[in-house]
Amino acid sequence: MAVVVHLDKLLVEKKMTSRALAAFIGITEQNLSLLKSGKVKGIRFDTLAKICEAMECQPGDIISWEPDPAAPDEE
Repeated sequence: MAVVVHLDKLLVEKKMTSRALAAFIGITEQNLSLLKSGKVKGIRFDTLAKICEAMECQPGDIISWEPDPAAPDEE
């Protein structure tokens, strides 16, 4: 299973820079970059809430779950 982060797409749609989003939510641009690339193990709910506030979206707009294509189907 894979959790996919859609921040790049949302930043383009909302015409917002990574720098502006990082400043609004109070994290470094480097940490935001790691989050955008999906290289983090987790995200704090308060950080997620601030992203939602800044981007005027729902958590499901930022992250989604996709099944792992290599994983065998359970029957």
